Formats: sequence, C-alpha cells, structure tokens
Amino acid sequence: MRILHTGDWHLGKNLEGQSRMDEQEEFLKDFVNIVEKNKVDMVIIAGDVYDTSNPPARAEKMFYDTLKRLSKEGERLTLVIAGNHDNPERLVAAGPLAMEHGIIMVGTPKTVVQPGEYGKHRVIQSGEGFIEVEINGEKAVVLTVPYPSEKRLNEVLYNDMDSDEDRLKSYSERIHQLFSNLAENYREDTINLVVSHLFAMGSEESGSERSIQLGGSYIVNGSCFPEKAQYVALGHVHKPQVVPGTNKKARYSGAPLHYNKKEISFANKCFLVEVRAGEEANINEVEFKVYKPIEIWKCESIEDAIERCEINKDRECWVYLEVSTDRYITEEEIKKMKTAKKDILEILPKLKGVEEEDEAATSLVDKPFHEIFKEFYKKERGVEAQDEVVELLMSILSEEGDN
Repeated sequence: MRILHTGDWHLGKNLEGQSRMDEQEEFLKDFVNIVEKNKVDMVIIAGDVYDTSNPPARAEKMFYDTLKRLSKEGERLTLVIAGNHDNPERLVAAGPLAMEHGIIMVGTPKTVVQPGEYGKHRVIQSGEGFIEVEINGEKAVVLTVPYPSEKRLNEVLYNDMDSDEDRLKSYSERIHQLFSNLAENYREDTINLVVSHLFAMGSEESGSERSIQLGGSYIVNGSCFPEKAQYVALGHVHKPQVVPGTNKKARYSGAPLHYNKKEISFANKCFLVEVRAGEEANINEVEFKVYKPIEIWKCESIEDAIERCEINKDRECWVYLEVSTDRYITEEEIKKMKTAKKDILEILPKLKGVEEEDEAATSLVDKPFHEIFKEFYKKERGVEAQDEVVELLMSILSEEGDN
C-alpha cells in the first residue's frame, strides 16, 4: 500500500495580516499532481486543515475542490482528522457526501466512522478511535486520534464509575493507555497505522504552531505509540521530523508553507510510505516548492534599506526589514521603502545600544507560560508563587482550551 502523509495545511492563514491563500492554492494543485505521480492509494491529512474554527469561504472551497481531485471519482481513499485549529463538527459535516468519493473524516477521539463503501474501497469495521479499511485488496487498521484535549481524552477513556486515581494520571499516561487499548484492534494480517494530532516529547517546534502543551502538561512521550504500529502519521508540529525514540516510524510531515519567519530554515515536505502487512515501512520524502519566500533583510543603514527595496522591487517575496540605525526611521523613509517594495511585512529599527533589551524580550517569548507567570507573580507580590497557585492557573487555562 502506498500512503502519502501530510497535514497542517492551515488553509486561510494570514502572515502579519496578509493572505497566503494564493500560495496555498498553488500548493494544493501541485499536491494533487504529487499524489497522482506517485500512484498513492491513501492520502492521510493529519489535522489542522484550516487555520481557524471558522475558516473563510474560499479556504473551504479550496479544501473540498482538492478532496474531489484527490478522490479521482472514488479510486483513492483520503483520511482526514481534525487538529486543534479545526472545528471537528464543521470539518466532518460533509462526511455523508464525502463517503461516495472515498473520503473519511474523523472529528474527535470518540468519532465512530460509518462502515460501508467509500468510493471503490471499504471501511470493513470501526469503533471509537479506529477503522479497518480495505484498499485494492489490502487491509489496514488505522488508529484515528484527532486532537485529544483533556476533555475529549477523558470522555473516551473514562465513565462515571472510574476511580479518581485513574483520572489523576498524567496526560501522557492517559494517551499511552488510549493507544494501548486501541492497539488491540491490530492483527498480523493487516497493515497497522496510527494517525494523530498531538505534541510528542523531543519534537522541535518551529514558531507558528499554536501551543497546546500548557506548562508541559500536553506533551506525550514517544513511547506512547504502539510497538506494532508500522507507521505513525502525526500533525501539529510545522517542521518535518522524526519523533525521537520511535525507530523513525513516528513522524511529523510538517506544514506545506513557511508560516512564520522562524520556519524559513527548513524545507517543507510530505512523506511517501510504502508498507505491507508484517513488514517494515519504506519511507521517502517529497519536498514542496517555496511559492513566495519569507526573507529577512538585515540592512546596515536606512539608506541601505531604501536602496535594497528599490533593487528588489520586482521580486516575489515577503520581507521583514531589520535596519541598523542610530535614530528612528521617519514616516517619509518608511513610505519610500513600501512604495518601492510591496509585501514588506515589518520594518524593525535596530537602535544601537538597545540590543540587550531586544535579547531580553526574545528570551521572554521563548519561555513556557508557567515560568513567565511565576516571574510576574514574584515581581508583583515579592514572593514565589506556590505550586498550588500555578497548578490552579494551568488547570483553568487547560479547561478553556478544551471548550
């Protein structure tokens, strides 16, 4: 079976208020061609199809048009799960219509996919968190765990009769328990897969993901994934990578575009997986084009910045301007830069003598939220925040994230 793993499309996402949908549309056209060229049997989209729970109409049209082209009138199976940016109910609303095109949509860990014919393929059986599909005579059991918030995770794991001790297990322990339970559906004669949207320990964030691990509580260990899984297709992290400690079989495909200036150092890609029952998966990378690069221009002076804008006025790129100067930039100088070069996202004067303050601000951004809160608490009250206070705050924020 040939599987293509992608995710984190974030359709409708802006960059500093500027739409990226033209680039996304170009990507989607190329993506369909990649799928066709590689004769893919099943496409897995591992969450965050959209950037918000209420995406623009154009973003939804782009997605559904792409699903239709991927389907090829039901010849190919496409499996889509919801990420933390997606509205699960809205994402799966088209499920009954999508069924005839070979499209399976899974909104939450409790979703039960309807068995039956999906285009020219079949869902043989299903339950909360798993499906067994038959594609071109091959059978695969896929554990499907869309973004598992605390609330959704508890809903699928526990009932009113379960003990408080069970409910007090760490998030990672509960995820491990969930996958252990679901892995009982694996068989020797099936291709065994996982698709989920979460943050695994050791994975490197790239900058534009919306953090879902408050104070570290939403981070899971790579050992939580079932040993019998031949491939684990993950979403949430925008940098393509292997999850440490998983024998290279658990991977983030990453996002298809650079969505933040911190992401421009790596290539965007997807993973092409060839796998048979009982055998190790063969995994290859397919790189995507950069449709409109994000560039950081470090200029030695205001005059240098204006000249560089004029020289590059016809280049297609998003620009962050960092200008070294000993004075503030005037409105007239800013106007000259923006008139010469369109798509300037930010003009940042680097004033001599305040580099230390910039570095302090950067270090603050990079700190976990609970550490920032503890520093703020001590500064305001003159004493360290007690662990109970920090835990209460994090639990409140966690509940907010579940809603």
